[in-house]
Amino acid sequence: MRKKIAPFIALILIFFPIIIHAQNELTGKIKDAITGKALEGVVIYIPDLKSGAISDETGFYSLKNIPSGYFLIETSIFGFAQQIDNVFIKGKTEKNYSLTISSNELNDVIVTGVTAAIERRKNSVSSSILLQRDLQQNTALNIIDGIQAIPGVSQITDGLAISKPVIRGLGYNRVVVINDGIRQEGQQWGDEFGIELDEYSVYKIEVLKGPSSLSYGSDAMAGVINFLAAPALPEGKIKGSFITNYQTNNGLYAASFDLAGNEKGFIWDLRYSNKMAHDYKNKYDGYVWNSGYGENNFKAIFGLNKKWGYSHITANIFDLKLGIVEGSRDSATGIFTTHYVTANNEDSLGIASSADYKKYNYYPIIHQHVQHYKAVWDNNLFIGKDRLLFKLGLQQNFRREANDITKGDIYNNYFYLRTINYDVQYLVHEKNKLAISFGINGMSQSSEDRGIVFLVPEYNSFDFGIFSTAKKTIGKLTISGGLRFDTRNLHTKNLYIDSNSVRLKSPETNSITRFSAFNSNFSGISGSIGASYDFSKNIYSKINLSRGFRAPNIAESGADGIHDGTPFYEIGDPNLKAENSLQIDATIGINTADITTEITPFLNRINNYIFPAKLQSVFGGDSMRLDFASGLPAGPTFKYIAGNAVLSGGEIIFNIHPQTIKWLQFENSFSFINAIQLNQNDSTKYLPYTPPQKLLSTLIFHLNKNNPILQNTFLRIGIENYFKQDKIYFKFGDETVTPGYTLLNAGLSTDIFSKNKNICTIYFSCNNLTDVAYQSNMSRLKYSDINNVTGRIGVFNMGRNFSFKLIVPINIKE
Repeated sequence: MRKKIAPFIALILIFFPIIIHAQNELTGKIKDAITGKALEGVVIYIPDLKSGAISDETGFYSLKNIPSGYFLIETSIFGFAQQIDNVFIKGKTEKNYSLTISSNELNDVIVTGVTAAIERRKNSVSSSILLQRDLQQNTALNIIDGIQAIPGVSQITDGLAISKPVIRGLGYNRVVVINDGIRQEGQQWGDEFGIELDEYSVYKIEVLKGPSSLSYGSDAMAGVINFLAAPALPEGKIKGSFITNYQTNNGLYAASFDLAGNEKGFIWDLRYSNKMAHDYKNKYDGYVWNSGYGENNFKAIFGLNKKWGYSHITANIFDLKLGIVEGSRDSATGIFTTHYVTANNEDSLGIASSADYKKYNYYPIIHQHVQHYKAVWDNNLFIGKDRLLFKLGLQQNFRREANDITKGDIYNNYFYLRTINYDVQYLVHEKNKLAISFGINGMSQSSEDRGIVFLVPEYNSFDFGIFSTAKKTIGKLTISGGLRFDTRNLHTKNLYIDSNSVRLKSPETNSITRFSAFNSNFSGISGSIGASYDFSKNIYSKINLSRGFRAPNIAESGADGIHDGTPFYEIGDPNLKAENSLQIDATIGINTADITTEITPFLNRINNYIFPAKLQSVFGGDSMRLDFASGLPAGPTFKYIAGNAVLSGGEIIFNIHPQTIKWLQFENSFSFINAIQLNQNDSTKYLPYTPPQKLLSTLIFHLNKNNPILQNTFLRIGIENYFKQDKIYFKFGDETVTPGYTLLNAGLSTDIFSKNKNICTIYFSCNNLTDVAYQSNMSRLKYSDINNVTGRIGVFNMGRNFSFKLIVPINIKE
């Protein structure tokens, strides 16, 4: 692998001597368009440079040490309409702004999956954006739970600490998660494997909906979720913040401290976050046994922002401990049970102690310990008028699970994964409104099984992709597209065990072959072509045709074992073919001072769609299979198979922000998905775990007016309505019908000022205000044991939850 990466590093070093060091500066003044008053605190940001400035009390701003050329510049401050301009910078360039008051939110810039920053409305790929303040206003249980507010996005959950993103009905390895500029690799093939990410480190979230293999290779079949960090501070600034959050339902305590600075282009940012929670509760189950968790995160960024571009190094340590909810109950009382060791050293179940439900950092069997270490070197170098982008990442993921109390606190399941990411792109400067780029990217992975229970074989894999993209603007029309070729080589290893299921270093007499080595090679062509057109300043449209590619993951190819977190016995198939898809989607949007609306239908055809199907016994009923090494009871058997599928649906956004009633906003979104497996006549035509139709509506009241102490005060009242999901894969008992439900949420937030300085920001909110007892059809806990006392099956989601959040800014050097 070193030999393959070395040429890319050499390429960077070769180009360093010819980088042009131009002396350029962008300055100007910003004022209120109505009053003419200077605006302080306006952020002027150049996404392609990760550099920006903040206007002072006179409205003046200055950006120094920037290269020459055309750059997309964002100008934004809360409560005013964002301005986006393409500005040519050479020498000392002046650009003044007059901003108007507005609640309009859809005029945004996107950097995901494009060669250079672009207005969202001009990007032909369907996309959505969620800002940091949107996350802060919600009572999210984790970062994936927070992005459910985006139409077309949902989550598969296994308790509060495990959430996996789903885009338009597709999840797991079909969604690529980008964090710190590289794809996050945390063995996401597992149901009970969540995303290793500190929610407090996220500044902005960009979501691409639909095949995005063109930029990201295999696995981006459903789309991409890019979690972006806060931009570097302007030169001479040292600032930070302290955030604390308490939630009543599970007693969540959370705190995050951040401090960042910029001294003559040397930028740095340090953050530490901590979360801990006991078991959560709902109206039907009471407290849910073993649902608590604790999380620690540390992140550091160091780098240079100079005339030649930037070079940043990011280091991240993520550490999570969590209980695994089994949902087992006492048959007589319906109370949750827990594991204990009998006098004969056998695993047995007894009623869980009521005193233990509200303990912090308490992890009885079964529990997990997840650690994720990551280092990223991110470079953006200007070579004349062109740009060279280079990224190199190293990730180490440790997933441990203790699920056999007779062995003590020993991790039966212990998966280790090392990933090396690489990405090199060359961007030719825009000429005659034509921008072209080409590059290569991919990753190398090495997996080890360090446990004593074996679910998937150890493996090595290598991904390589080569691609080229182009964008041409002709008046109001923007055309973009590209082509890509990918390969993936997967090599698994032999595993030998003795009659007691103990691992052997090599085959011996009477040894058992637990896994047999195999090699798989996959290749595919992907690409996209699309266009956007501005009918006017307020009306626009987009259409995009894209082809995706995804190679089977290790579980789909090689699984052979039971996992107590599911608890199903899964069997892979090394002969599965790669998935490929063809999707078309379109958007029509209207964006005026009073209303904002978008309608985005889509149609996605997937060949060789891979999913687990339950096997039937020759004697009738479920096929039950026992994994002797796990010590667990036999579980229903699922085998990965493939078929052809069609997913269709869309998202509708309709927001009202009347200028005659400036204190009121009414935001609405509706998303729907129909997921069908072709050539099936019964319930097997429905793809498993398809999200139901979802309607979100929120009323926002702007309460303060000319109040010098309480500013930006908002009252939010909203509903989440999830429709009944009866289009399910139920033939073999895989799924059950999920009733519809409606959740009422409310929140109040305000900035507190003293002497024209922000002292703190307070958020008070409540989710599920009416304490509705419900089960999401995307929750794995829905299929836990029956409560014999009530007749209800499974574990219910969280009940009423109040949240109090305090954010204190730290200004050391303004």
